[in-house]
Amino acid sequence: MGEKWTTANIPDQRGRVAVVTGANTGLGYETAKALAERGASVVLAVRNVEKGEQAAVRMTGDVTVQALDLTSLDSVRTAAEALRSRLDRLDLLINNAGVMYTPKQTTADGFEMQFGTNHLGHFALTGLLLDLMLPVPGSRVVTVSSTGHRIRAAIHFDDLQWERSYSRAAAYGQSKLANLMFTYELQRRLAAHGTTVAVAAHPGVSNTDLIRNTPAALRLPVTWLAPLMTQTPAMGALPTLRAATDPGALGGQYYGPGGRNEVKGHPRLVTSSPESYEVAVQQRLWAVSEDLTGVKFPPFSPSRTRFPPDRQSRCSPRW
Repeated sequence: MGEKWTTANIPDQRGRVAVVTGANTGLGYETAKALAERGASVVLAVRNVEKGEQAAVRMTGDVTVQALDLTSLDSVRTAAEALRSRLDRLDLLINNAGVMYTPKQTTADGFEMQFGTNHLGHFALTGLLLDLMLPVPGSRVVTVSSTGHRIRAAIHFDDLQWERSYSRAAAYGQSKLANLMFTYELQRRLAAHGTTVAVAAHPGVSNTDLIRNTPAALRLPVTWLAPLMTQTPAMGALPTLRAATDPGALGGQYYGPGGRNEVKGHPRLVTSSPESYEVAVQQRLWAVSEDLTGVKFPPFSPSRTRFPPDRQSRCSPRW
């Protein structure tokens, strides 16, 4: 493994099919662009089809667009049906799209916006597409989390939708913690299958349009400091790309920038918060997510292996 993994390290992706959510801008755009350049057939799954088509024109390779609004389970189901009708296989599902620090609001289904979009929408999409992946050796589900998963790190089962009180930062932290717990529990369930794996990544602090929902008092200082404190979307996409394409990546691993505090730098294996590895909470979140979305995953035999907690010591930052 090189110390400075870049897009030049991406193996030939010809013959592979990838779906990238939120791919018309920012991290998703850079992820999709790099995969297409290496030969993958890439579907940009985006809320705004017109912007998606504009993004596709700027990419080289086989790139198409699919309407997907993660704030609506009806849209998720419609998109999944459309993808299933046009694809006979799926090698990569990259759950990239997200919202951050939104004012208090709900999705079309009544979920808190950040939890509903970042976690529940992707949970449902993955469940509806997974049987396209299970027969495909080397297929991967890559879900993008954030260092923000450490913010007041907990899944608030007593108030998942933040109806009693609301903190935009804590709600974001919950949604990103849910992304990791989903990845780890999905990997545990996939382990017995041996074909598809689940991997997580985070972009560090990247200069993307997620900044638009930063509280007003911080927006101007953040804008001024962004060039000094953040990295480009192209750099921020590298952990996702490594999780998706590195032949050495294993299920249940987590990739992030290799610089100080995982803010910037080339991607390497990192570890998430202790809370993210709590198996009982992962399993409870899974059951609640199935109930809320009405999506049941294809049958697979859960592995008895307690991964990644038991492997935590071997997935250390020294890699």
